Amino acid sequence: DAGEITVDNIDVFCEKGIFEIASTKEILERGKEHGWKINFHAEELNYIGGVEMGVGIGATAVSHLEEISDGAIEMMAAAQTKAVILPTTAWLLKLKPPPVRAMLDAGVVVALGSDFNPNAHCISMLRVMNLACVEYRMSMEEAMVAATLNAAASLGLSDQIGSIEPGKWGDLVVMRVPTWEHCVYRMDASDDIAYVIKKGQVIYQGSGL
Repeated sequence: DAGEITVDNIDVFCEKGIFEIASTKEILERGKEHGWKINFHAEELNYIGGVEMGVGIGATAVSHLEEISDGAIEMMAAAQTKAVILPTTAWLLKLKPPPVRAMLDAGVVVALGSDFNPNAHCISMLRVMNLACVEYRMSMEEAMVAATLNAAASLGLSDQIGSIEPGKWGDLVVMRVPTWEHCVYRMDASDDIAYVIKKGQVIYQGSGL
């Protein structure tokens, strides 16, 4: 509220030839000593055992996961480590799709994110949900939960945001669509945003309202 930036998660790009297992683990453990949640990138381009390492040191979430092993999926499910899937990056870079269906079937908590950065210039979570359904065979219900409640859980914030229920912040996007499914079905319904509400206060109102 005061406009201050705080740090509560630590990320490392764990990848062959960049930050490999030993250096990634050292950085993440230092962050953990400061009370930061471990929330890092692994197994995007190559399988090097990043997920296994992360689960072993108590990671809250791991992102990308195109090259994750079957054993690591089972480990994430057992530890309730969240999988943050980033469809726009995999699509734009023409990467092997992450095994999202296998993760869901194993009981992994799957979240969705935009991975907004210079090589994935997408800020539309509506498009992210659409891609997740088309490319990864997620149901619309799974995609919506992954983009909201599970995304909050990946940051350790599901007790505060991510769903509409008593005791949580009133953070909402109100859409001008016939049913909620249209938020996922349409490739991008951003023009149909009616209101953005943050902590119960309207901070954006669409045109014509």
